[in-house]
Amino acid sequence: MGAVVIKKLLIWMPFLFGIGFIAPLTAQLMTAWDVQPPLGLSPIAFGLIFGGLWGLYANIGGRWL
Repeated sequence: MGAVVIKKLLIWMPFLFGIGFIAPLTAQLMTAWDVQPPLGLSPIAFGLIFGGLWGLYANIGGRWL
């Protein structure tokens, strides 16, 4: 049972990495470099969208680039 849960979690790791690491990193870089996110979003909201989409792309495509 535990192996099944871990296997299902590992399938989604690129997406979770995008949400958990790339999103806050993007928000912090935007704040540090004084870059305004588009459409009046907050930096973390833009980071979550960007990181989530990039992680989803990596998850579906099987690679980051």
